[in-house]
Amino acid sequence: MRVLLVEDDDRVVAALVPALRRAHLSVVRAETAAAALDLHADVDLVLLDMGLPDQDGLALCRQVRASSSVPIIAVTARREEAMVVSALRAGVDDYVVKPYRLAELLARIEAVMRRTGRQPPMEPVSEVGDLRLDHGTRQVFVGEDEVVLTRKEFELVSMLAQAGGDVVTREALMEGIWDTAWVGASRTLDVHVSAVRAKLGRPGLIETVRGLGYRLAVGALTPGS
Repeated sequence: MRVLLVEDDDRVVAALVPALRRAHLSVVRAETAAAALDLHADVDLVLLDMGLPDQDGLALCRQVRASSSVPIIAVTARREEAMVVSALRAGVDDYVVKPYRLAELLARIEAVMRRTGRQPPMEPVSEVGDLRLDHGTRQVFVGEDEVVLTRKEFELVSMLAQAGGDVVTREALMEGIWDTAWVGASRTLDVHVSAVRAKLGRPGLIETVRGLGYRLAVGALTPGS
């Protein structure tokens, strides 16, 4: 999947581009709004900084929307409510505030692509320790043993596995799996986590990070553990 990163800060680019490429995303950079307008037609997703040197990000978003339905995620330090509302009205599909965790950004990318009918391709098999997920058949194995999970349970393990041990926030999990950030869904998330822990037979596999979310305890995923 080709991602257009519209960002003029070299430090942000230096940190983010390698991480996106490790997640199997092809990244094209635009430092200005003018460059972004030239490139947006050839990508699958736009990550848009709202403060650009030659034009306001809102104006750029409106220009892109005039000719394209490409998914746009605003990635910016501007967190005020009025800015978020303006960006959504201008046509962004999601809004991520800096600083953010990479796992959350990747989860939001996946959620946006799914909502817009442009699900990004992923590696056919994910492996973390001796946990193996086959995304084509939606099968899960711990060692040589297959574990049968429901669709939502599989999506939960998949999001955590793709984070590779990084924390995935509760909000990102609810958005990515249930397409909602509604606080009432939080209990549903907890129930699914408990069910997955029980089915995989390793209570310590999914680690609760208080006040943030969940992550895979990679040390619990070794043969014989």
